[in-house]
Amino acid sequence: MPVSEDTHDQDPAMQLQMARSRALRIGLLQAGYNIIASIPGDMYLIDRLTQLQPDLIIIDAESDARDVLEELVIVSRDAPRPIVLFTEDGNPSQLEAAMAAGVSAYVVAGLQVDRVKPVLEVAVARFNADQKLRSELSDTKTKLAERKTIERAKGLLMERHRLSENEAYQKLRKQAMEKNLKLVDLAQRILDVADLLG
Repeated sequence: MPVSEDTHDQDPAMQLQMARSRALRIGLLQAGYNIIASIPGDMYLIDRLTQLQPDLIIIDAESDARDVLEELVIVSRDAPRPIVLFTEDGNPSQLEAAMAAGVSAYVVAGLQVDRVKPVLEVAVARFNADQKLRSELSDTKTKLAERKTIERAKGLLMERHRLSENEAYQKLRKQAMEKNLKLVDLAQRILDVADLLG
């Protein structure tokens, strides 16, 4: 028996979802975006996204989007990219879950064709700003860890060879240059040897 495609037979929630999906597709095409795939949020989502490598992920979801969000946590961790979620669910806990999953923009209700492009532009800008902050934070943590390593190695030289702080630092610099090593790498080697020898 054929299945009826008549929208009068569908429940209002399904009609709303279809209207939102249609508006989203039209808005994407009018804004000049290429839709490379439209995939369901099933168990193959991660594999499909890994194969496709999209520049932007757009989710058109209802309140049952929690499973998709869990998958996106994995996708975002391995290959960060802007993610935009269009939904009718304004529940604050769902919003928090979406943001924790790496969603750049969470758009509730009222999707209009002419709003698609600005929403995506803001999402991409927010994603880029967030990535820049993460990179700066990572660099700062790395520099702090390197500084601690150098300070510990310097302290060890001061203690073992009865050197001043400046003498210990100059000794480290000289050896690093002679061995063509970064200062932090030489400092780590010194600490490793000291740890090994007790």
